[in-house]
Order: sequence, then structure tokens, then C-alpha cells
Amino acid sequence: MSRNMLNGAQVIVDYLIQEKVPQVFGLCGHGNIQFIDALYERSSEIKTISVHHESVAGFMADVYYRVSGKPTATFTSCGPGSANLPISLANAFLDSVPFMAITGNVPTSQFNRGAFQEMYRHHQADFPSTVRSICKKVFQPTRGEMVPLAVRQAWKTMITGRPGPVVVDVPFDVFMESAAEEAPKAIEWNANISSRCGADPDGVEKAVDMLLSAERPVMLVGQGVRYGGAADELRKLAERLQIPVAASASGLGALDVNHPLALGLVARAGHYQANHATRQADVLLALGVRFDDRTSSSWIPGYSFTIPPTRLIHVDIDPEEIGRNYPVALGLMADVRTFLRQVHAELDRRDNLFRKSDARKKWLAQIDGYRKEWDKFVAPGFSDDTTPINPQRAAAEIDKALPENAILVSDIGVHHNWLLGFCKPKRPDSLIGSMGFGPMGFGVAGVMGAKFAAPDRPCVSVCGDGAFFMHANVLGTAVEYNLPVVWVVWNNYAYASIRGLQRGYLGGRELATDFKHPETGERYNPDFAAMARSCGVEGVRVDRAGDIGEAIRKGIAANKPYLIDVDIAADVNPAGAGVWELPGLGQSKAGIGKRFQPG
Repeated sequence: MSRNMLNGAQVIVDYLIQEKVPQVFGLCGHGNIQFIDALYERSSEIKTISVHHESVAGFMADVYYRVSGKPTATFTSCGPGSANLPISLANAFLDSVPFMAITGNVPTSQFNRGAFQEMYRHHQADFPSTVRSICKKVFQPTRGEMVPLAVRQAWKTMITGRPGPVVVDVPFDVFMESAAEEAPKAIEWNANISSRCGADPDGVEKAVDMLLSAERPVMLVGQGVRYGGAADELRKLAERLQIPVAASASGLGALDVNHPLALGLVARAGHYQANHATRQADVLLALGVRFDDRTSSSWIPGYSFTIPPTRLIHVDIDPEEIGRNYPVALGLMADVRTFLRQVHAELDRRDNLFRKSDARKKWLAQIDGYRKEWDKFVAPGFSDDTTPINPQRAAAEIDKALPENAILVSDIGVHHNWLLGFCKPKRPDSLIGSMGFGPMGFGVAGVMGAKFAAPDRPCVSVCGDGAFFMHANVLGTAVEYNLPVVWVVWNNYAYASIRGLQRGYLGGRELATDFKHPETGERYNPDFAAMARSCGVEGVRVDRAGDIGEAIRKGIAANKPYLIDVDIAADVNPAGAGVWELPGLGQSKAGIGKRFQPG
């Protein structure tokens, strides 16, 4: 046997370098110091980014992928270190985002002895059970020689099929044990695997027949189009057949919102022209969409969709999502970009593509009417100059201030609904948000991952005061790595989205949702701008709508970490054409339009 053996940690680091991972995000602990030492040895080839909370590492890896299209990795230690990761791991899993979580564990010689930070009460070294439901797969090599197989299989699992995170849980001694003379050659194992499967050819023909025969067709796009790189094919098909395109919250930006065929958001707070078109469609082509409750108005017919009689063509890389919430006239398992290319090839063989052109013109004219009604409905909010700032006006001012190439990373909260409604993303990565698991902190931390992925583009986070306070440790990380990101703290002195539910469903019985001073009863929050300055980050306060845009432009121009604390009203909630139901508590009302009843 060769004396020049790589240990387990070195094998993992070498494999990451082969896969062109530029940096890993994580936090030290006694369980992963050997892995960190292997990173030290190769520090000229892979950077190590140290954070101040493990969930921040996961959020950064998540958004790094959403911007760059390339997965990266995180590292955490045993016990509480890795137990802090599952929030961001679950977020990536439900949003189909891959990253490799390398977690340390106790030495194998101490398995089931209750060693410091071992989870042993049900099974020895049982961290894998903690994360099994929130990642694609967990690998736990228990000997050094098992590491090469584990790391290459984990990478393949992560990137093939429906993408998602994986966990490689490595005991302390396995990081140090001799593992192999060399790491597996990534180019041989994973570089030549494609999961961009096409649809059944007969199904493609049937889908084209249905689209060409439709009088009121609509396409509905989700995250599968944005992160599947299918935006060009989508736009081409929309223009070729003059089919309007609506978007779920995860699909917004797949088609430039300013495009004449873009309908905007379908959701409980969605745009009228989008909801009213999708619920009247005779054929709905859904591409990479989950049909979750917010997109689908809690599946109540006549608000977002009316399926049936609408005939649904559902295309998704994961067949489990097809037919989950709506019956399909045609369900096709396929990569959406490959499917759209198949559709274009089939259209090239067809004649008389525009035999329904008069019906399409009538349909598009109807939709233009719906758009005018929506514009009239929302117009007052754009000119409201009250203080605290009208949230609709705030969203519009933020959108106007951002350069064309900016990346806006939204956190979770009522502000996300306002941004989805009134920002106008022009490209698939213009507006990034979390739509599956919905953890607070996603945008606070994720904006730093965006900056690592796109160092030459402005990266701005809009985050609620609650989420920012939870994750204010990001200020230190931004300073330490000189990351010129901008945080816009949407400061409404409350967990306002939940307070809105208390007011709407519980008769205004509010508890644990307001931030108030114990002596005066006035609104209370820390001075976030001062907090930022204490960390070496420039911080400013804005309380007039007209000053938001200038503050954002200054923050971007400063080319250093920058925080803007914005005083925004909490008593106004976004209204749209859909509804939402909390079973047992009731159903909200649409802000515009009525429930559609098919004739």
C-alpha cells in the first residue's frame, strides 16, 4: 500500500475542488477541525468563509446556487453546530436547491457511549435521523475507505433529477483516517451525467395539439423554469403562439414582467390579470410548478384556477408533483427546458400555427382590460406619502432604485408579499425568495451568498425587522469579508404578517406579535442603523418614502456593507385577486374581482 494516502477530510476537499467549488461556508467546532485543516492545506484553491451561525452558512450556500447555478458546500461540527443547520437545509430541500452539508460527528470508537454532543438515545451517532426528512439523502461513512464512495455518490444524488441538498456526516476519526491514494475523479463519475430528460414524444404532440386548439390558453411558470435555464425557450414559445404567461411566486422573473405577454403573479395576493386569466383558461400549461396553497388560493376553485373544466398540462422533472393537487389532462415528466425545445421542434413541423389567431387576439384584449382594472385598483398606493411609509409605495420605490443588473434577495414576512406584487423582476435572478419552507433569515444571510456568486452585481436584501434582529450576526461576516451588500430593513415594529392573521381571523386578539416598550407602550425596536455602525457597517434611517430610492443608490455606490432602516406602516396588508383559507378559522376575501363561475 502506498504511504502517500489522503485522509478522509483531504478526499472530500479534493473532490470539492475538482467540482470547481470556489468556497465553502461554515463554522468551526471540535468535530470538524481536521476538515478545516484540510481546507487550510488547499486554501489557494478553495476559500473558507467563516460565519457566526450555522443556518447563515446554509442560506448563503442556497442563494449562491440560485444566482450562479453551481452548488457549493457547508461545514458544521457535531451536536448543536450541525443541529443549527436544519432550518436552512429544509429550506433548500423544499425549494429544490442543491448544496453539500458536511457535518462532523463523534469518533466511531465513542459511538453509543454518550460522548460529548453525541445524539445516542435512540441510535448511535444519530444526527442522520435529525435531517433525513429535510434532504435528499444522508451519507455516514464510518471508515476512511468509505469516504471516496460517499462523497462522489452524494454529489451525484445532489445534482441529478430534482436537485436538492445532501448531508455527508463524518465521524471525527474518519476525517483523519487514511482513505485513498487519490480522490475519485469527478470528471469520470459526474461530469457526463445529464438529467435533462425529455417528455414522451406522443405526449409532446398531444400537448402541442391542445395548445393550438385552445382559445384561452395560459402558461404558468414556476421555479423549474427559472433555475432550469428555460427562460429563453419560454419567451420564444409565448411570442410564437401569443400565449400569455403567469407566474407563481417562485417563477416570477422567468419572463420579464414588463413583457406584453407577462401577466404577473398568480397567488392569494396576486395580480388581477394573472388570476383572472388562469381561472378562465381553457388550457393551462404548467411548467415546473407545485400548485401550493398560496399560488392556488388554498385550492378553492374560481380564484386562482378552475381545474377542471380547465384542461391542465403539467410538466415537471419530479413525477410526484404531477397530479398532487389537480387532475391532469396531460402529465409529462420532463426537464422543462428540454420539453420546451421539444415543443419548438414539433411546431416547426406544423402548418397553420395561427388558425386561431382571431380568438387569441380577443383573449389578449380581454386580459388587457383586466390589467387596466388592476392598475386602477393599485394606483392610490403609489402616490401615498404618509408616515410611516405606505408599504406598496416602499416596494415601488425599492424597485425603481435598483439597477437593471441588481439582485434583490427577499426575506420572509409581509414585505415579501409586497415585493412580489409591486417589484418588476426582469430576469430569473432579479428577485430571489423562499417559497417552500419560509424561514426567517433566508434573505438576511442569503444576500451574502448572492454577492459571492455575482461580485460585480449590486446585491440588496429586503428583510423584516424581526428576521434581521434574529440574524444580526451577518453584519460581522460582511465586514470580515468586505462584502458590499445592502440590507433594507423593512421596520414595521411587529411580526406583522402574523399580526395581520390575528386581526383578520381572530377578531383582533393580538398577542406576541407587536414590539413595544414596556414603560411607554410605544413602538420599540433597537436602533438598527446604530447597531450596524457599531459593527463597522454604515447605517442610515429613512422615514419618508421619497428618500428610499436615494438611500439605496447611495448604499450601492458606497461599495461596502450598508444598512438602511426604513419605517414602514404595519396596518396595511397586500390585497389581490386570490384568497387564502386557514381551515377552521375561515377564508379571506379577494381584494379585487369575484370568484369565477364557469358557464
